[in-house]
Amino acid sequence: MKTMSNVDINAISYELNQLLKGARVDKSFQPTKDTVIIRFHVTGTGRVDVVFQAGVRMHTTQYPLENPKMPPSFPMLLRKHLKGAHVISIKQHNFDRVVEIKIKKEKSYTLIIELFSKGNIILLDEEENIILPLKRKQWSDRDISSKKEYKYPAKRGLDPLNLTKEELKDLFQESDSDLIRTLARNGLGGVYSEEIVLRSKIDKKKLTRDLNDEEIAKLYEKVSEIFNPLKLHEFNPNIISGKKEDVVPLELEIYADYEKKYYDSYNEAADEFFSKRVKNEIKGVQEAIWEKKVGKYSKRLRIQEETVEDFKNTIKVSKEKGDLLYGNYPQIENLLNVIKDARSKEYPWKDIAKTLQKAKKEGMDEAQIVESMDKLGNVVLDIDNTKIAIDSKESIPENAEKYYEKAKKSKRKIEGALIAIENTKKQLKKMEDKREIAMEKVLVPQKRVKKDLKWFEKLRWFLSSDNFLVIGGRDANTNESVVKKYLDNNDIYLHSDIHGASSVVIKSEGNEVNDNTLKESAIFAASFSSAWSKGYGTQDVFWVHPDQVSKTPESGEFVPKGSFIVRGHRNHIRGVNLKIAIGIVDYEGKRVMAGPVDAIKVHTDIYVIIKPGYIKKEAIAKKILAKINENDLITLDDVVRVLPSGKCDISYPL
Repeated sequence: MKTMSNVDINAISYELNQLLKGARVDKSFQPTKDTVIIRFHVTGTGRVDVVFQAGVRMHTTQYPLENPKMPPSFPMLLRKHLKGAHVISIKQHNFDRVVEIKIKKEKSYTLIIELFSKGNIILLDEEENIILPLKRKQWSDRDISSKKEYKYPAKRGLDPLNLTKEELKDLFQESDSDLIRTLARNGLGGVYSEEIVLRSKIDKKKLTRDLNDEEIAKLYEKVSEIFNPLKLHEFNPNIISGKKEDVVPLELEIYADYEKKYYDSYNEAADEFFSKRVKNEIKGVQEAIWEKKVGKYSKRLRIQEETVEDFKNTIKVSKEKGDLLYGNYPQIENLLNVIKDARSKEYPWKDIAKTLQKAKKEGMDEAQIVESMDKLGNVVLDIDNTKIAIDSKESIPENAEKYYEKAKKSKRKIEGALIAIENTKKQLKKMEDKREIAMEKVLVPQKRVKKDLKWFEKLRWFLSSDNFLVIGGRDANTNESVVKKYLDNNDIYLHSDIHGASSVVIKSEGNEVNDNTLKESAIFAASFSSAWSKGYGTQDVFWVHPDQVSKTPESGEFVPKGSFIVRGHRNHIRGVNLKIAIGIVDYEGKRVMAGPVDAIKVHTDIYVIIKPGYIKKEAIAKKILAKINENDLITLDDVVRVLPSGKCDISYPL
């Protein structure tokens, strides 16, 4: 797999710094042993995931990887120290394959991403001591272990963004290699070294110590020409395809004859390039696992079928040998009599064998069919080019019967083998079916496309069974919006009687709100309150008219953001059950909706009912998605977005 070059890292680092400077760090994950994903929240953009694969790549990603059920210690430590912190800067270190991300919380931290060799990801404290590395490593001059001072790797190679002609000349004079190798081994890599040589039109095999001043000046000119766009941050990200596949941030002449696809950012291009390969790797690993499982039964079937063929051949050959013994009865009987007579005269088996061989040479009829004879009296006959072993101490019928019995045994064995073959075929078919189903379920990364949400989807919402739109706040900011922006004179305001609840508004559109909609909205308000995360089964809810809701406090009081003063009589709905259904409804297009069970039932036949429980949001979202998703209309993120805050259990269908 391609790994990122110094040039790639320079472009990626600049773009990430522009995008994430000031961003809030959210959760961290470790889907594989070498890969860490950190989720950031960018104001005005929302969620941004960045993948860091030690020694290989770093970039934003729209292809989320499957996370382990039990998170490893490294991402948990990152969450402990970095969650809620803000990004100060992201920069490449010395044009090397090292990136440092400065992060500020109560304390300052540095996250080091090493992309050379097998790579590493290392969290440092304010004094640049190592808190924890992804991998512990030790060299003679560097010790990457907890509580050790972090030392950057020794500077290697050229920095083409700050290169002087004298530095290039010194490099060439000190090298004892050819031009292409000298450039490649000094930080420019194969691709950019080839590009420099191509543009300079100098023989790449020429020894650098033989370069003249004019050639060095030409090479310096081409280095400046190639890397000036990188210096000015004027990227032209593109993916190369054809005989070779690559992703580069600059326009390169060595790829002039290749097919190219251009992207708005190098992060996007790198994501498409690397994620495609990760998909193939994941599928390849799973296919190899299943090939081994299926192959076990395929091999067994092949051996069983070959065994049946062997049995059939044994039957044929054994019957032929028995028949040949009877077909040559007189000659064999004479031979056996000769042997019997010799034994009666106490001749040793060895002497009898020699006598038979001599008789064969002299043309004795009985001896012509003898191939060999051992010291126990076992004779091998050669009849019509068929070798037949017989015991000279036994009669022809007794010897023939042995072959006929061997044929019978093989026939019986075939019957058993055929039963075993049928069983193996069934097991093989079952395993192949399992493989097909499993491969369909292999969670290769699927592109996460950010949807343009309707205004109400940015809030909590549902459509009542009587077609009233009911909205609620997701947090303090949206609670403010629900009341200040969307609460009209004829609407109804609801709130759960507990601290930490959504402000809920029934949009009446001038129509009278009935008791059924009030009841459904109360369930909605109770479920999207802190009562859910506390595991309550019921919760009280009240409703009032818009003119009773105010942001103006009494003298000396303070109303925090997202909270309101409610004056006058409150209409309580007691003991509201916390239970929500989730399904796909057709409301201004197909979309996922979470609301009271009765409301969901009116708008869709396929739904899942949840209650407060013990399963984390992402895990329950996967189960829900598997039950309600038709034609891939929605994604996992769509389901997660509509779930209540806190853990859940499915109560229907089980």
